[in-house]
This record gives sequence, structure tokens and C-alpha cells, in this order.
Amino acid sequence: MADYETIAAALSRGSMLLQHLPTGKRDAELLLMRAIGRDRAFLLTHPEAALTQEQKALYEDGLIRRARHEPVQYILGEQEFFGLAFRVNANVLIPRPETEHLVEAVLSRADRNTSLRIADVGTGSGAIAIALSHALPNARLVASDISPAALDVARLNAERHGVARRIEFLESDLLTGAAAQSFEMIASNPPYVSEDEVLEPQVRDFEPALALFAGPGGLDIYRRLIPQALAVLKLGGWLLTEIGHGQRETLTQMLTGWEDVSFIEDLQGIPRVLCARRG
Repeated sequence: MADYETIAAALSRGSMLLQHLPTGKRDAELLLMRAIGRDRAFLLTHPEAALTQEQKALYEDGLIRRARHEPVQYILGEQEFFGLAFRVNANVLIPRPETEHLVEAVLSRADRNTSLRIADVGTGSGAIAIALSHALPNARLVASDISPAALDVARLNAERHGVARRIEFLESDLLTGAAAQSFEMIASNPPYVSEDEVLEPQVRDFEPALALFAGPGGLDIYRRLIPQALAVLKLGGWLLTEIGHGQRETLTQMLTGWEDVSFIEDLQGIPRVLCARRG
């Protein structure tokens, strides 16, 4: 056990151990908050407060895991997305702020007064489907994923937020299991990372490869998803997906025959969300 007794000393120890990480100081605070069950304000106003042996052991476990590049979200077991808290583990991709642009794009095109049917393809933690269900109480959603373990996490999150009855969870390779259904909207944050792209260790070594990589150019999933979406979307229905850097031009070519094709940029000015309507 490390030789420290107080909150101030624990934070000093954590910041030193995690100094090789760009978010080391913040992560140390988050891990200590988890260990003692108090918020950041308590850490700042009670630097002299003593830690129990159990709290120190839990904190040290978190520091060691984070020092090995395990994402802090997996250690904490939670990540916020669209104002909601989601349980996450190594079976699901960690929801990113960039994906909130996708949710906003769906909501801006959704008629809140009708009973929409929306598919969330590759639901992972369920973040997109649950955020949409929370914002669109009249909508019915199908949340599909090829990973049974990911669907287990998504179901738990749906129960947590009280929307499980309005979401059908479907084990499926993209939309193959929903081929007999029809939808007004399809949303997806699919795997779009190229196999040869260099990723940070915390992503490469811990997040599920199945949710990240999509062939040499990162476009393999789109080549299957776009025609599948065309087959199940109603006339005038929308396909909205997150995309990777540099994929705009190729995806535009893939969407020949679709209408109102456009792209939404993220806060860095990078095209992040593809929007296309079935004519």
C-alpha cells in the first residue's frame, strides 16, 4: 500500500503516477472520487480528510489500471452521453461527444408528433437508441448489435433510463435480422477505422476491435449498410451515420441515387455525420 493518508497526498500520488497521460491529473481526481464516494467539491474543500485502508486499496487499483492505459471510463464503469449516464465495460465502445452530433441530426429530422420507427445499427452501450428514445417518447426503436455481450449492456442502460419497453434489442449483423421490417430513420455509429490506422493505446488495447475496425480503408461496413438501409427504409426515410476522417468523398459516391446527401461537421470542422434520404 502506498504511504499516504489524506486526500491531498492521494491526489499528489495519483498525479505523479499518471503524469505520462495528458488527462492524468483529472483521472486521478475521478478515481479518488470513486474510491471515497464523494464529489470533486469535497476533494477541493477537504484536502486534509483521511482515507480508510479500503478506500486507499480501491484508489490504488484504479491508478494502476489507468497507468496501464485502461480507459478511465471502464474503471469507473460509466460515461455520460447526451446528458445521460451510461454503464460501460470492455464489451462496448465508449460513447464519444462527437456522436452527439448524430443524435442531434436525427432529432432535427424527426417528427415528434408521429410514431416513428427508428433503427440504431451497432448499438453498443445503447447510447444512441436510449438518447433518442428519451427525447422521442412516441418513437419505437430497434437496437441491433452483432455482440450479445454488448446487447446485455444496452439492455441494462435502457432499464436504468426507463425506456426498455420502447426498444427492441436485436442480435443481428447490421440490418440482416430486421430485413422484414421498415423504418422512417436509421442511425448508426458503425466501425469506420482503417485496419492500418495508428490508435492510442487506451483505444487500441482496450476497446472492442469489432466496434472499431472496418477493413483497409475503414469503409467495409458502409458498403454493406447502405444497400441494407435502402431496402428497409420507407420512401423519404433518412439514413444518418457517423463517419471517419477523409471518408466523405467515397461515401458520397456510394450514395448515388439517394437524395439530400449532406454532411455535418464536428467542432473541429471535420465531416462527422452523413445524412441521406431515400427518394
